[in-house]
Amino acid sequence: MKRRFLVAVVCSLLPTAVHADDASYCAELGALARRYLGSAGAMGGMGPDPDTQQAIQDCNSGNTARGIAVLERKLRASGFTLPKRS
Repeated sequence: MKRRFLVAVVCSLLPTAVHADDASYCAELGALARRYLGSAGAMGGMGPDPDTQQAIQDCNSGNTARGIAVLERKLRASGFTLPKRS
């Protein structure tokens, strides 16, 4: 009985740990994209293109799979080496 409970507790924690790693990786990619992939906007400020902005928004709202895919593609296309994923 104790063993089943322990296994259930450990299994319930695994998706959370994986999600947390994806969220931090997505946030790191978003910070790189925000800093280095900006282009001049209408008001003279620098900002990422709409696809990159949406990917960052996806990261912030928990849709890390889509956000990571877009941000990785954008950063690689600009010649960046991606950070290590935990």
